[in-house]
Parts: sequence; C-alpha cells; structure tokens
Amino acid sequence: MSTAETSRFVRLRVELVLEVTDEDAVTKAALRRLAGEPDMPAAERVHAESAVTEDTAEALAHLVDPFDLVGEVPGVELQQASWSSEHVEYDPDSPDWDLDEDDVDEDDAYDDEGDGENGGRVSGG
Repeated sequence: MSTAETSRFVRLRVELVLEVTDEDAVTKAALRRLAGEPDMPAAERVHAESAVTEDTAEALAHLVDPFDLVGEVPGVELQQASWSSEHVEYDPDSPDWDLDEDDVDEDDAYDDEGDGENGGRVSGG
C-alpha cells in the first residue's frame, strides 16, 4: 500500500491488568480528582463519588485517562477513546493471560473488502 493510500488514523489497543494493593489510596485519589473538576454538575458529582467509593474498579476508571497516555506524544491528536474497568481473576501462569498473543478478531482486523483498513474509525478500550 502506498503512502497516499495509508490512513492517517491508527487504532492503538492497550490492555492493562493492575493489582490494587491499597484500595483506600485509589479511592481517595479518585475522590480528589473528582473534587478538582469544578464544572461537574452536583448530581453527577454525587453519583460519581458514590461509584468510586463503592467500587475500586470504578475509581480506577476515573483515574486512568487515555488522553494522559498520548497527550504529550508529538504529531498526534486523540480523536476518540473509550475505556472501562472491571474486577477480574488473574493468573499470570494461565495461557489466557499471554500478552504475546494477537487477540484481534478477524472482524476487527478487516473491513468488508478485506483490505485491512478500518474506515478511519478510532476507538480504544
């Protein structure tokens, strides 16, 4: 494929497994981040504070921001991102957690024409 035919858009897939060693520290950090968002409506703030207090995974979702990952990268502009967090059972010795495997579905890797282009859609998570 020539340079003229190559899309300017790149889908970057990142999957992280984090071990939470101090739930209280994560929750407090998420609450501090929420407190630093002055434009957040009061009802939304109450809901978010409740969610991060009740669920460490939700607190992490409030602390991890895809823009923070690429905001300082020269020559790129984040177009779209989505992310989520969930509690999982983790066994580093299990083949299910092999980070070297290519876990891209065939449907994600190729569009209807099978040429590997994704139509310029960019998403994360």
